[in-house]
Amino acid sequence: MDAGEASAIGARARMIRRRRGLSLEVVAGLAGITKQYLSQLERGQRGFNRRGLIENLANALGCSVADLTGQPYLAPDRATLEGRAALPGISLALNDYGPDEVPDLTPRPLDELLAWAERANEYRDQGQYWLAGRDLGTLLTELQHHALTAGPTDRPHAFKALVQSCILAGDVAKGLAGNIDLAVAAARRGCEMACRHGDPGLIGFAQWWWSLPLMWLTARGRASRLLITGIDALAPSAQLRGEDTLSAEMLGLMHLASAQCAARNKQRDDAMTHLAEAEGIAKQIGECNSMRMHFGPTNAILWRLAVGIELDEGGRAYEEVTRASPDIAVLHSKDRAAALHFDLARALVQDGARRDAEAIRHLDTADRLAPTRIRNDPIARDLVRTLDRRARRQVWELESLRNRFGIGVQGQHSADN
Repeated sequence: MDAGEASAIGARARMIRRRRGLSLEVVAGLAGITKQYLSQLERGQRGFNRRGLIENLANALGCSVADLTGQPYLAPDRATLEGRAALPGISLALNDYGPDEVPDLTPRPLDELLAWAERANEYRDQGQYWLAGRDLGTLLTELQHHALTAGPTDRPHAFKALVQSCILAGDVAKGLAGNIDLAVAAARRGCEMACRHGDPGLIGFAQWWWSLPLMWLTARGRASRLLITGIDALAPSAQLRGEDTLSAEMLGLMHLASAQCAARNKQRDDAMTHLAEAEGIAKQIGECNSMRMHFGPTNAILWRLAVGIELDEGGRAYEEVTRASPDIAVLHSKDRAAALHFDLARALVQDGARRDAEAIRHLDTADRLAPTRIRNDPIARDLVRTLDRRARRQVWELESLRNRFGIGVQGQHSADN
């Protein structure tokens, strides 16, 4: 094995399987794939373009997702390095004070903190994670002080900003370093604080986001139960008309996350049912962004693409999305635009080598829009390796992607040795 292969997900899977003393047959059966498919994954002859596949394989091997992906990677750029510097502060903020404890400090005025939280979320929206995470632990601590001590007028604003900042902290931890445990801890704190405030829409927002890192942690059972509880709680009161659409937006997002969870479990009918529910809500309320999560018809299309990929239907999903021609500009988010191009690349790679040139263009676009997000994503890194392995000739755009990701040349023959 060369250095390129040794850093790949499949090679780590093979190493862990052998150290566990497990056979290909046993691990493949537990992961829900064939022995031949697992062998091809281990040897770098097939790629990991589905997150559910990595999660299933980690479960089968009795290891964490990070054990397979090798995260955190060496920082591919200065922005990633700077962003990761925020993680110790986030961890301290979540562990130094419990959800009912008022931090022992004198916080800045609430208006100043609210403006800070809004800027940080805008940075995330534009893919600037290193700026979003700057001193985020301090923001969390000072907002918690206000949330637990503010009067009735300021209290809702403090809680909303605190919950949003907890979710942002999880995004930074997971996106820049693959630190899923810290993302789960941040999501849990956000849910705890939302419950203390009591607003159903805010609770729904926190429950929805908590389900996502739980899926990354392979705790799909708990994620599914959390989403079902949230859907049952929000469905009776969600307003599909009027100005207050928060509960409806969160209900729609919960259906989208439920579709994703079902797709990872290969429950296609359930996934399609939840997608249809979300799209029905989106059609009635239009493009909304109450918690900066951009729920509406456009985002529902993007989730449909991601669900299709998890169902191994990338080619079909790609055609559906391109026919729909979503206007991604309505979201005003480079981060969401990058996610779309990334998923388009995943769908094309899943559809076969004949579409690799298109996939390279989409992956290149995604990286240019939100480099710190894309370069630290294990699926994106594996896509680069897959495209490199399948390339019949040297492609400048692919070489540029390898250089930007800090990935060495895998070469045509190394995977077969």
